Amino acid sequence: MNTHTKPAEGGPTNMSQAEWDARVDLAAIYRLTAHYGWDDVIYNHSSMRVPGEERNFLMKRHELLYTEVTASNLVKVSMDEDLDERAGVNRPGFTLHGGVLGARSDVNCAVHVHTELGMAISGLKGGLRMCSQPAVRFYNRVGYHAYEGITEDFAERERINNDLGKNRAMIMRNHGLLTVGKTARASFVLMKSLIEAAEIQLTMQATGDELVEIPPEICEKTAAQYEHHDSGRGSADWPAYLRMLDKVDPSYRN
Repeated sequence: MNTHTKPAEGGPTNMSQAEWDARVDLAAIYRLTAHYGWDDVIYNHSSMRVPGEERNFLMKRHELLYTEVTASNLVKVSMDEDLDERAGVNRPGFTLHGGVLGARSDVNCAVHVHTELGMAISGLKGGLRMCSQPAVRFYNRVGYHAYEGITEDFAERERINNDLGKNRAMIMRNHGLLTVGKTARASFVLMKSLIEAAEIQLTMQATGDELVEIPPEICEKTAAQYEHHDSGRGSADWPAYLRMLDKVDPSYRN
């Protein structure tokens, strides 16, 4: 795991290095989300479990733009509470992320976006098709959740978790996309691949031509290759993403 230096002045001192590292990585996800144009002013959310505090997680303060998120201004909340904007966090975001992190001990980070591409693929009855290399990451590894309105009701958590199952991603029908992982890098890279897969598929379908889909046995082989890659040398790309951010605006580290 990366070790990020705490700010010399003005930064939190009453936390572990592991929590600070998690904060920097989550702040980076918010900034990368904005960089790639996946943000929606102050809405949509990413979350990170607090290391050593299994029932607590971090998310952005409700009123902040993604470009205003920093490591120190992330809000720590308990997934066992019942919170809304009065606590400084968005109620639908808290409902979704608290439910997923609470149900999946193998997940430490979740990314949720409402991009137009994501909503377009989520409204197709056939869902994600195995017609590109980015799509194959999700072969038999993506769930689907029916639209129930704005995610504010805690009762929906159980249905979301059932539909996500043990998958790495979920397409929320008529709503958006969700990816989950053990690390910030895993969740972010999965979201990047899922959005790419959606764009490629929609571009192909717009031509009106028949899709060339990858055979199931090749899909499974490639998905397994990606999992092996992600658990090993694939992690080398996360420092590269951070270096890219540092050149744009390193204030996410504060």
